[in-house]
Amino acid sequence: MGNAESAVVHKRLVRFRPHERPVIEGVFDRLQSASSSCSSASSGKAPARKVLLLDTLKVTMGKMASDAMIRRVFEGICSVDPGVSLPPGGGASREQLVIFLADTLRGTAEERAPLIMAMAHGTNGTASPDQIRGFLEDLIAAVVQILTHRGRLRGWRPDRMGDGDQGVKLLAEQLSSELKPPDQNTCDVACLEDWLFRVSGVATFLELLIGEGLEVGLTSSPSPILLPQCRDAPWSELRCLLDLPLLMFLTPQLPAGYSSQWRLLFSTNIHGESFTRLVGNCKGGGPTVLLVKDTKGHIFGGFVSHSWELKPQFQGDSRCFLFSVFPSMRVFISTGYNQHYMYLNQGQQTMPNGLGMGGQHGYFGLWLDYDFGRGHSRARPRCTTYGSPQLSGDEDFTVDTVEVWGVGLPPEEQEQDENKRSVLDADPEVQAIMEMTGKTLYSKVLREPEDNEG
Repeated sequence: MGNAESAVVHKRLVRFRPHERPVIEGVFDRLQSASSSCSSASSGKAPARKVLLLDTLKVTMGKMASDAMIRRVFEGICSVDPGVSLPPGGGASREQLVIFLADTLRGTAEERAPLIMAMAHGTNGTASPDQIRGFLEDLIAAVVQILTHRGRLRGWRPDRMGDGDQGVKLLAEQLSSELKPPDQNTCDVACLEDWLFRVSGVATFLELLIGEGLEVGLTSSPSPILLPQCRDAPWSELRCLLDLPLLMFLTPQLPAGYSSQWRLLFSTNIHGESFTRLVGNCKGGGPTVLLVKDTKGHIFGGFVSHSWELKPQFQGDSRCFLFSVFPSMRVFISTGYNQHYMYLNQGQQTMPNGLGMGGQHGYFGLWLDYDFGRGHSRARPRCTTYGSPQLSGDEDFTVDTVEVWGVGLPPEEQEQDENKRSVLDADPEVQAIMEMTGKTLYSKVLREPEDNEG
């Protein structure tokens, strides 16, 4: 950028490693080159431009985002104050693009908030919650489009999953529900800053969009992994309740280590409407995510941190939670009032037979009766264990679909992994390695064989 480089630009570039700074500074020229190539092919000449135009962005981002989202990105770039005079005639300058890249990829909530205000079409420093939700819908849809286009679905099949467009709207509504505007109709920059500080997913989605959409390859910042690995799902038979936005919502809610991979344990679409089959497939299967759809169209479920076991007592711990999917995405965690986290019983005459989470006998937050096909969500005003409201369309509901997904390593593989660690912990040579080189090398010893190749 030469001697005309503004102090604002220099301050932003310092955030990047020395070998990354030319990458950030080179994005402007690369975008211009790509646009000029397309222009040359169509018109026979390549006009030189000193500004970034909307059409230039569309050439690079067209396969990653909708025109509406690309326009939002362009408006965000144009909203930046670069600290130097802007070129006449409209468009965005090189300095504006560099600052925008630095603030979206490495910025603080304070720096990102004005950009989101501009991308949400805010005026006079304010935007309505509806405008923020509209921005989120375009952003989440772009993230899904990027994951699909880049082949990062990790074994998931959107064509065999739930309504992704509906999922986009539900996740956008959930994220926007976290806003705390000074009044009900207006969000200012301070409100957005507070929101971004509390809701990290928005910055993650924005970072993915800008990093992938503008093809900014930074070796120190690999693209975030938003989906767990789907393991051996029978997609030819399965039509599952999950969709990609729902996975993007649920995965961060799970305890650390439980979101690495998901595997289908039970689905009424495949295994039929059998409580015995449900119990047999899930018992001893490790932590699970349960999803239920009732005949009124409501979708809801729960996460349990322990294997389901048949016993007349409550099980689990405070890591368990209930959630709703439709008509709204929400998570309901332990209130600490009691320890009625999960319950499974069958074939008893003196205790309830079925599967339940939260509340108490006869008044569960979520209950599936052993006489498969019926259940209830009796939580008025709230479930005592999780603080959840009624999750189903009717208090006593009829089941349409049930799915159970095992999350994390299967118990047998988890045991093998723990045994491996125990052996290494007891090995004097490993102890010597730890003393000489510290835990960094120790962690390398514990990697899977394929990670040590090369």
